[in-house]
Amino acid sequence: MAIELTERAAQEVKTIFEQNSLPAEKSYLRLGVKGGGCSGFSYALDLTETKNDTDEEWEIHGVKVICDPKSYVYLNGVSVDFKDEVMGRGFVFNNPNATSSCGCGSSFSA
Repeated sequence: MAIELTERAAQEVKTIFEQNSLPAEKSYLRLGVKGGGCSGFSYALDLTETKNDTDEEWEIHGVKVICDPKSYVYLNGVSVDFKDEVMGRGFVFNNPNATSSCGCGSSFSA
């Protein structure tokens, strides 16, 4: 398994790269996990031009995605989508490793 980024999410990341004047060929979407949130862990998304030697890396729909090894334990198999709906817009995580998640979907426990 690996990390999946839907085409819709990848397009949104590319748009954000453009809006922030980040060169897509040198930029990464960093996915991570940090302690906190109402369920124990929170998802972290970051745009960066820095990749560590230990990072896992994928190119998905033209977006370079990286993840540190500790976060990858919790994110292996996760699917990231982007929703733009009446009730809000944002990235949505479908994580098969989560044993529970909060109502807003931004934190989980494993």
